[in-house]
Amino acid sequence: MSHGVVPTPAAGQDGGRGWGHPLWSPAAKIPHRPPGAKAHHWSQVLPGRSILAHLAHLSSEKDSSPSCPHPRPPFPVPSLLPALSPQLKEKYGPVFTVYLGPRPVVVLCGHEAVKEALQYVNENAPSQLVSEWQLWRGWGWAPAGVAFANGERWRVLRRFSLTTLRNFGMGKRSIEERIQEEAQCLLREFPAPFDPTFFLSRTVSNVISSVVFGHRFDYEDKRFLSLLHVINESFIQMSTPWAQVFIPASESHPAPLARGPSLSPRSLKNFVAEQVRGNRESLDSSNPRDFIDCFLIKMEQERNDPLSEFNLKNLVLTALNLFFAGTETVSTTLRYGFLLLMKYPEVEGDGAGILSHPVHEEIDRVIGRERIPGIEDRMGMPYTDAVIHEIQRVTDIVPMGVPRAVTRDTHFRGYILPKGTDVFPLLGSALRDPKYFSCPDGFNPGHFLDDEGRFKKNEAFVPFASGRRVCLGEAMARMELFLYFTTVLQSFSLRSLIPAKDIDISPQVSGFSNIPPTYKFCVVPR
Repeated sequence: MSHGVVPTPAAGQDGGRGWGHPLWSPAAKIPHRPPGAKAHHWSQVLPGRSILAHLAHLSSEKDSSPSCPHPRPPFPVPSLLPALSPQLKEKYGPVFTVYLGPRPVVVLCGHEAVKEALQYVNENAPSQLVSEWQLWRGWGWAPAGVAFANGERWRVLRRFSLTTLRNFGMGKRSIEERIQEEAQCLLREFPAPFDPTFFLSRTVSNVISSVVFGHRFDYEDKRFLSLLHVINESFIQMSTPWAQVFIPASESHPAPLARGPSLSPRSLKNFVAEQVRGNRESLDSSNPRDFIDCFLIKMEQERNDPLSEFNLKNLVLTALNLFFAGTETVSTTLRYGFLLLMKYPEVEGDGAGILSHPVHEEIDRVIGRERIPGIEDRMGMPYTDAVIHEIQRVTDIVPMGVPRAVTRDTHFRGYILPKGTDVFPLLGSALRDPKYFSCPDGFNPGHFLDDEGRFKKNEAFVPFASGRRVCLGEAMARMELFLYFTTVLQSFSLRSLIPAKDIDISPQVSGFSNIPPTYKFCVVPR
């Protein structure tokens, strides 16, 4: 049974931004500068030859450990995006080293290497990949908080966070109702035409805000909108060469994010701290209202324990982690997903396309036009479920994965990685692994459908990562994506302002995250 294949450009295959760049030509498992290549080829990305020369000098002075997968000094690169090239894995294997400026980084490519690393367990030599990125330290976001903590702190905070999120409905009917309410609000607010960036982030952010802060925000709340701008800009900055190369070398001087301190990443932390102060002043231990209340109650219970991880710093940063991740990743996926549906309208169901089970048809058959979509509908909508999974796979929102480091000298696939080695498990390389996806660079919902049209899982589908540090909010995010997509498409068709063939789906920024291009579109009542 053919489910249709729509070719799409792989990340980095446009505009010379990816692995096709002449300076990205690794040898002996490392990138190096080809004979005759000039450093100024990178000047479109890096600020000047003097910095390039300095980085090259620094990297040439570093001793390459024979135990690491980098036999000779490589030429420094400004981004890990080229490492997503399938040609590199084919030629140099799934483990190799690049230099981000002066900093050596071990890169893991392909589903099997990524999975092995993220789920690595060895009782005789226990090691783990811990979260590590100096950018977050420069923003004051680490090493506290559940997302960026390590060791016992991470275990305690993650266990508490998972339990509390579940108690407030994550993966249950109560959170489903909140998502449905926000989705219905979204339907009433659609302008025409419009840029969906902050339009979507408002509604998605209100879902996690209701759990973390105990309330939603008005869509026109100026401070709320300002915070959403900061979150969006922070997500973009995390994908720039500055974040990958220069900030780790200078955490005390973080690169400027926006115009003034009110629009800096630290302003997000200040906002959360204000929310915590308000909750503390009105706390009723017998009736916790939200995540913050539950954390404050735990702080009081352990106030006499000097080693307790339940303190104000961990509270503020854990709440910030949840607010940030719960806002941007889902809204970015929705934004990219709507763009893909307009690029390929045969998937949505507006044309006589090559795909035989368009989403509109399945929504009408299973849900109808009157009833509000529910998460229980997903089981009876394999094609829609497959389309959403394929949107997540193709958009590949966090292609580099979260930067990690090994906690001790670690044997991995024939190499010894010294304690503290930076490791990037490239989730994007798993999502485009040709061993698991027959059309890795195309848009093909058939990747998630069997020959009978039933939904099938794919073990290389890892947009939420895997292992012990799998995304905390995976259950909520999966629910949000299904309910938002089906709610919008139940009532509306999507209309681009330009012909589908002219829609550019290449990310405007590719690095830590893939940021979709800015666009406008209209919705038309069905």
